[in-house]
Amino acid sequence: MIAADSSPIVTGAVPVTVKGPSSNHSFQGGEDTPVDSADDLLHKLGYEPELVRSRSTLQVAFMSFVLASIPYGLASSMYFPLQGGGPAVVIWGWVLVSLIILCVAASLGEITSVFPTAGGVYYQTFMLAPARFRRIAAYLCGWAYVVGNITITLAVQFGTTLFLVACINVFEVEPGVGIWEPETYEVYLLFVGVTLLCGLITIFGNRWLPILDTFAIIWTFVGLICILVTVLAVAKAGRRSGAFVFGGFEPEVTQSGWPAGWSFMVGLLHAAYATSSTGMIISMCEEVQSPATQVPKAMVATICINLVGGLLFLVPLMFVLPDLAMLVSIPSGQPTPTIIKSAVGSSIGAILLLLPLLVLALLCGTACTTAASRCTWAFARDGAIPGSKYWKTVNRKLDVPLNSVFLVLVVQILLGLIYFGSATAFNAFSGVGVISLTISYAAPILVSVIEGRAQVTKHGKFKLGKGLGWFCNIVALCWSALAVPLFCMPAFIPVTPQSVNYAPVVFVAFTAMSAIWYWVWGRKNYEGPPKDDLEESLGPSLPHTEALAAGVAKKDY
Repeated sequence: MIAADSSPIVTGAVPVTVKGPSSNHSFQGGEDTPVDSADDLLHKLGYEPELVRSRSTLQVAFMSFVLASIPYGLASSMYFPLQGGGPAVVIWGWVLVSLIILCVAASLGEITSVFPTAGGVYYQTFMLAPARFRRIAAYLCGWAYVVGNITITLAVQFGTTLFLVACINVFEVEPGVGIWEPETYEVYLLFVGVTLLCGLITIFGNRWLPILDTFAIIWTFVGLICILVTVLAVAKAGRRSGAFVFGGFEPEVTQSGWPAGWSFMVGLLHAAYATSSTGMIISMCEEVQSPATQVPKAMVATICINLVGGLLFLVPLMFVLPDLAMLVSIPSGQPTPTIIKSAVGSSIGAILLLLPLLVLALLCGTACTTAASRCTWAFARDGAIPGSKYWKTVNRKLDVPLNSVFLVLVVQILLGLIYFGSATAFNAFSGVGVISLTISYAAPILVSVIEGRAQVTKHGKFKLGKGLGWFCNIVALCWSALAVPLFCMPAFIPVTPQSVNYAPVVFVAFTAMSAIWYWVWGRKNYEGPPKDDLEESLGPSLPHTEALAAGVAKKDY
């Protein structure tokens, strides 16, 4: 909500007037303050605080960790690196992508320390882009961010559904035949149930979510230790050699059809999916006590913790990996339950080890639903979504943007219908989520690079320094340029109607919808995050302070 009176913003040394609640002191971008001052900072950015700042530094770091839910995220998408060639793709793909995403997180952290709002990368793109293009740039970035949040949440819920089915089928009526072979409609109804459960927890358990996130940390590492010790100690089917675990690359066995090098690259979707939530935590900035420093630190620290946690989970599984060709041919597309059962030699033992992952899956789905609803609400707050007046409201009793939660749930349930047309729908959901979030993360980084990193250098409270900052920014942008076409690819060729990757179709459909809506309505009515005075005062080039000092005042498109 844009407030009615005016107060000064200081961007650099030049005051800029923006509509916001009254205040007598200036704002220096990215100033880290207690709760009251954090709300005042939000006033200066042009918004009325509407959500309670209930999360501490540890709690926001815990939520960031739960958004990724590395053991579960890696377990539910294990098919992709195994199809891509086996253990080498699993281990080194994870390490490679984690280091790249660390650069993305650090780059976003710098920018978030200057502009800590729930609008996240969308708001940041508007503030950093050249004035002439910032409205359309922010609009398209915002749509990519919202679509990415919703579809990656959908991928989590759908992945949980398929993973649950695979876990149930560790109990067999005969070797290789599980006790439940669900019909398509049964899988869909189970998915709807999982989605609604996470939605209900988001709505009615908002005040207890930080406690759940803290519980998830303890639960995750206890589960990791249990899995690591048990599978390596028991290893009923024997143990693989270290050479196989760290160097086994057999794309000919998995019959992906891709050339060896490209097969490895396609398998990176596993790690990219598990780390795609990196920037989603930015949408929680207005519920964090000191967002300018807490959120950047949480993003970077989480990637480092996840890298270690991921290796603790993946390496033991690769040591007890059964036949690779058999794993990639499993109808459910969920090889992890089969790997664990093969290692422990018992259905009861396997389900007990899988239970921590199932609980974590629900916690992850809840965290993703929460983050997706917040970014949807923030985008609607600026009038960018059809029906914004409904989606921007906050239920004061529950302290949640209730209508936005409902919108996120309904869109997920409707998109889930794709499963009736393709059994590889999970590939589409995870693919389009990674693509959309990658593009939205790249947008503010790109415009920051174009303007010479002036704003983060001058005003950021979380700084990488000149050399490291440029390095991280360039790595992040190069990864974005690679990831978009890469994750439009099917897992294997030749492509059939059942194996086609629907990710580019879904992504193009959403992009077309956003472009049409902008052309029909947005170009005349959408004004962007900050309102009139700020919009007219910012110059067409960055840094803004230089443009303002030169007396440039030009309306953007």
